[in-house]
Amino acid sequence: MTTWKADLALVANTIIWGATFVLVKDALADVSPMLFLAMRFALAALVLALLYGRKVQRASLRDGAVAGVLLFLGYLFQTTGLLYTTPSKSAFYTSLSIPMVPLLGSLVYRSAPRWNEVAGIAVSSTGMILLTTEGSRVAWDRGSLLSFFCAIAFAGHIVAVGKFSDRANFETLAVMQILTAAVLAGVSFRFIDTVKLRWTGPVVAAVLVTALLATALAFTIQAWAQQHTTATRTALIYTLEPVWACATSWLLRGERLSGVAWVGGLLILVGVLLVELKRSAGQKHQSIRVVSPEV
Repeated sequence: MTTWKADLALVANTIIWGATFVLVKDALADVSPMLFLAMRFALAALVLALLYGRKVQRASLRDGAVAGVLLFLGYLFQTTGLLYTTPSKSAFYTSLSIPMVPLLGSLVYRSAPRWNEVAGIAVSSTGMILLTTEGSRVAWDRGSLLSFFCAIAFAGHIVAVGKFSDRANFETLAVMQILTAAVLAGVSFRFIDTVKLRWTGPVVAAVLVTALLATALAFTIQAWAQQHTTATRTALIYTLEPVWACATSWLLRGERLSGVAWVGGLLILVGVLLVELKRSAGQKHQSIRVVSPEV
């Protein structure tokens, strides 16, 4: 029963993350991306500091800061990319971070990627090309490019946290990476973007939901759930995120993907499964040692 509760909790995470793509997309009409990130991370950092502040290890502060830089870059590319692409496409692009992890991990740990990992990356890359196809041409717009960079940054963050988690507790990594991202966003929002803020309902809802649910709560859920379920089950559950993003985009915005785009999205998920299904249940999985950093 505990395993099923953990699995259901992880499914709840994917629903939260999937739904927030639409919330953020709507909020960006009234707030600049960097200012939004600064407010989101500041609130989440405050909550996590109150929850885990006493358990932070001074010796691991640098590890958390490095992870925070990568996390900040991932969110920067993802949130800015949402200005130019749809929530559904952004979610599928973000899921590319999972098959990218073995490739980056092989560079960090100096080990050759497995055949299924190479195949998963190839299939996901094909899906990415189809997802950006409009008619008979490839529409590689600014949103697609930024979202692709977002997946690379998130993959780097996943590998870094997997490496650091051997010598730091999850509380330290959780607090420090969110705090670092908050500081970077707070320092740079005036220089990267033209500052814009109108306190509308969508802006308030997006800040509260992404900070409290998609960031602070999701880290807590992830830390608990991974004690009771396997890495492989977790990875498979996380492939639901772009599905929920598409569902909420359709329900709330009436967004429809073309047939070719749906095939591309399906291939991305197949690529993720190829990478994850061949992993043994007891094998350490770098990408699931920390919350998958979605919207």
